[in-house]
Amino acid sequence: MKGMSPKEAIAYAHEKEAVMVDLKFVDLLGTWQHVQVHIAQLEEDSFEEGFGFDGSSIRGWQPINKSDMTIVPQSDTARMDPFAKYPTISFICSVVDPVTYEPYEKDPRFVAKKAVAHLKSTGLADTAYIGPEAEFFLFDSVRYEQTGNAALYEVDSKEGHWNSGAYEEGGNKAYTSRPKGGYFPTKPWDSLEDIRTEMVLEMLGVDIEVEASHHEVASGGQCEIDMKYDELVSMADQLMWFKYIVRNVAARNGKVATFMPKPIYGDNGSGMHTHISIWKDGENLMAGDKYAGLSQTGLYFIGGILKHARALSAFSNPTTNSYKRLVPGYEAPINLAYSSRNRSASIRIPLQGSSPKSKRLEYRTPDPMANGYLSFSALLMAGLDGIENKIDPGQPLDKDIYGLSPEELANVGQAPATLAEAIDALEQDCDFLLKGGVFTETLLNDWIAWKRTEEISQVRLRPTPYEFFLYFDH
Repeated sequence: MKGMSPKEAIAYAHEKEAVMVDLKFVDLLGTWQHVQVHIAQLEEDSFEEGFGFDGSSIRGWQPINKSDMTIVPQSDTARMDPFAKYPTISFICSVVDPVTYEPYEKDPRFVAKKAVAHLKSTGLADTAYIGPEAEFFLFDSVRYEQTGNAALYEVDSKEGHWNSGAYEEGGNKAYTSRPKGGYFPTKPWDSLEDIRTEMVLEMLGVDIEVEASHHEVASGGQCEIDMKYDELVSMADQLMWFKYIVRNVAARNGKVATFMPKPIYGDNGSGMHTHISIWKDGENLMAGDKYAGLSQTGLYFIGGILKHARALSAFSNPTTNSYKRLVPGYEAPINLAYSSRNRSASIRIPLQGSSPKSKRLEYRTPDPMANGYLSFSALLMAGLDGIENKIDPGQPLDKDIYGLSPEELANVGQAPATLAEAIDALEQDCDFLLKGGVFTETLLNDWIAWKRTEEISQVRLRPTPYEFFLYFDH
């Protein structure tokens, strides 16, 4: 809990009668890993000395000859794990070298802490607030397989307009949403309300403030739960808890959750619209008398994002599946432009509220497969580059993008069409991330190498079912 000292964290654990300690840390790609120790091993020294683990077994981290690493629990992240059978206190950990105790340069949480430190060092601002809207699907059944001679996937949901009816007694009851017709329905169409409420209650239990919960646009169980904004590192921590809670509550109710951006063909995918504002001495630097109530600083911030948007996509849209969402026709924010109301622009300036404190940017391109620590940090670094270099974002795009002439559309930048394009863009445009040592060349090179070798090439090498549909009988 915020501000809790090691001594207070230990007292809290005993107050809650914890018998186990869960030590969580995030890997390079954004997945929580964990190890448990008995409560008797948790001492005040543990918050300095930490616990050892094998870093060579974590994706994209250490080679076998340098495998020993150390995780150090952060006392202010203490929470009781809501899904443990036996009382368990959970800590998010920092990752350090076991000899020097220097922070590990590929620990995503360390990157986020450096991004905030860099923000302060510039003198431009002292706080970055982030508010992600992570969408997800809840399915009743998922099957997938890839072998040398077979490939398949199948999802089923009693909310899907294509559902099999296998999950309703007596068959399909037809309370299903049309494609792109799932936004804000009531029961019985929205059969997931109670499960989402259960998720909200669990989130409140780990100190996540929740603003709204609703069904999303896609058929087949697409949902959104909105967290209240928070400071960058804290928000990235909360996003990890958010995903953990969504998945575990789904499992507890006999369902399966996915943050995969495009698990269903022909319907809307899941995004993670990311709200951001920067502040100094309690003043919102985004608010002013320019377009849509923005300040000149806010406009320059937009200019930086638009300049670096294609490189940012390597972190904000980090999977091959991400680019099956970023296509025209689904309100997908593929157009590198800004607008106060146009949802197909990559940056929107929300108009809710007249208070300067509410002024922010909404970067709509990201999806929930992003590692929040890296994606939020990269977004901040791009915006700061815009301010420092006074990058003009150009004119806002307030027209209907789908009504633009080819000549007008040619002047609007586009998000990458594939992960390969995004990785190429990052390789060519990464200097802004290296400022202040926030990202390092080692991290960027390893990220690029992993994405090319372990994801892009692996997908490229394998035939897909649709290729059989297209070509088998030619």
